[in-house]
Amino acid sequence: MIITAGRFKGQKIAVPDESITRPTLSKVRMSIFNTLQSMINFEGSSFLDMYAGSGIMGLEALSRGFSKVSAIEKHPKAAKIIKSNFQKFNPQPKLKVGDSLKIVPALNENFDVIYIDPPYFSGIYEHSLNAVKDIASNIIILEHVTNVDFSNFELLKQKKYGDKFITFLTKH
Repeated sequence: MIITAGRFKGQKIAVPDESITRPTLSKVRMSIFNTLQSMINFEGSSFLDMYAGSGIMGLEALSRGFSKVSAIEKHPKAAKIIKSNFQKFNPQPKLKVGDSLKIVPALNENFDVIYIDPPYFSGIYEHSLNAVKDIASNIIILEHVTNVDFSNFELLKQKKYGDKFITFLTKH
């Protein structure tokens, strides 16, 4: 997998086995960050990837100018690959290994952008939104294929790519 834009454009990263993760396609990553760029200034902003998988979203955020990037990953093999990927870059995103739903409420920091892309049929989208409501200071992005109840948030934008939706939200 290759970083699509910014100062690390063209850098390759390792990807965990597809039975473990489902990496976000490059065209979708480009669209997400292009949309975000029209909404906020990346410089000085923070980005959290709640279900990091390969770590590509955090690396894209860092490459494009986010000042602080954090990632959370539960699966030990994926976390090992993410750690290895992150070590290739300076500065490095921070990685926390464990259950996002337990780690996020314990974080004592806010994030300008939070990216939520758990396993599609895990049934934890609403739990994830509930977990981030106190640490999201600007935009929450969901990647999903099923209906998600985000009625406690304001819908900013939604795009469809094949069978998946990218939904941009903010707090009411």
